Amino acid sequence: MVRVELCDGTLVGYGHYQIGSISVRILSWGDEYEPDGAFSFPHAFWVERLRCALDCRKAQGLTGNSDCYRLVHGEGDNLPGLIIDIYCDCAVMQAHSAGMFHSREQIAAALREVYGPSLKAFYDKSQGTAPFKAGLPLQDGYIWQGAELSLPVVAKENGHLFYVDWVSGQKTGFFLDQRDNRRLVGECASGRRVLNLFCYTGGFSIYALAKGAQSVVSVDSSQTAIDMLENNVRLNFPEGGIAHESVCGDAIDYLRDAPKGRFDLIVVDPPAFAKHRGALDNALRAYRRLNSHAIEKVAPGGLVFTYSCSQVVDRHSFELTIFSAAASTGRRVRILRRLCQGGDHPVNIYHPEGEYLKGLLLQVE
Repeated sequence: MVRVELCDGTLVGYGHYQIGSISVRILSWGDEYEPDGAFSFPHAFWVERLRCALDCRKAQGLTGNSDCYRLVHGEGDNLPGLIIDIYCDCAVMQAHSAGMFHSREQIAAALREVYGPSLKAFYDKSQGTAPFKAGLPLQDGYIWQGAELSLPVVAKENGHLFYVDWVSGQKTGFFLDQRDNRRLVGECASGRRVLNLFCYTGGFSIYALAKGAQSVVSVDSSQTAIDMLENNVRLNFPEGGIAHESVCGDAIDYLRDAPKGRFDLIVVDPPAFAKHRGALDNALRAYRRLNSHAIEKVAPGGLVFTYSCSQVVDRHSFELTIFSAAASTGRRVRILRRLCQGGDHPVNIYHPEGEYLKGLLLQVE
């Protein structure tokens, strides 16, 4: 924890310092909260921040028909460097800064106060996100666990059920940021032949099937993800009667080899092609190739949902890349909607980089 001052000694605030391109992540501006004798924030600070975050989700109705949501989204909740996702009665934390990693016990204690007995466990999954140069004793595991948990758990999102495994799954176990976009895909899927690329555990596929898609093909290179996807299909449609095909393979190769016009709706949701600015040019070329295939192959009048979750790819660059992809096909393409992350991933107006998920809903004539 450091105190930040102007050159004349005026207090700016307090924050977490670490070596890197961002020297200090401000947690408290001015004297709103001051560190205690141990130069860490008091318990009341963490309780206030977490309670405010929960109230924000409740005000949007995100906790009603779902028991999985993001509780803390870094700067968007005035807690830079911290991610907390809720799955049923467990909280899963990822620290993206050394300061938040060192504060994990305080965060866990405050979370128990905010949620009370309804929260049964707090899992720290910071090994893959905390700065490795900080020399931290990183080891994923439970900070506290009130009851034995059997993974995967079954979480509910907008009435749909999904198996979630925060220990062995990607990120914290599920991609919660696509909640609103999954609902929109479902609304558009009725009677359509759907292709879900980079499907992971099948979020878009389940929504499409539930809303009457004629057929769904789900493609992912991970057999583990495909296995979980098929379990999710059986979980949501125990009686069968749906037309779903799982494909374990390279999504780009599958799309390239697919016949033109086979699909009426294509979801293109790849992993981050660029994790730093040095990879930006290569990432944009990859997005262009992938989307040109999707626009070329979708049936006339069909829809393409395309996304980028690369933070270094801003919305303007992404849309220019999709424009270039469309132009290369010679087809007429309209933007029906601009898409972004859900309301449980708020963006601080002073930190526009927090809007990392960008998407477009295209109609191809």
